[in-house]
Amino acid sequence: MTKADLIDVVAAEAELSKRQAGEIVDLVLDEIKTALQKGDRVALTPFGSFVVRARKAREGRNPKTGEKIRIAARKVPAFVAGKGLKDAVGGAKKAATSAKKSTAKKPAAKKKAKKR
Repeated sequence: MTKADLIDVVAAEAELSKRQAGEIVDLVLDEIKTALQKGDRVALTPFGSFVVRARKAREGRNPKTGEKIRIAARKVPAFVAGKGLKDAVGGAKKAATSAKKSTAKKPAAKKKAKKR
């Protein structure tokens, strides 16, 4: 689904013009971006959460020359799927049936005689 597809769906469901729906979608996305820039977490229960994660500085390699380079520390956005989204996409988890372990002893493996 693209942003244009999302705007079409919002316009149809809310009985708005595509222009009005586009402004609403843009407003929501801008508010999420602004909150993340402040370092806030955006929780859309049960859909999921947008968070900001800090990446440490690290050493990398230039793939062309193989030369070592320093990669600076930075903050990156991340999305953590909520239970509702996980269940909708992957189906609800079924109760795990625990198989009973057999208490019977397994026969010992036979040792092979070394040939000299």
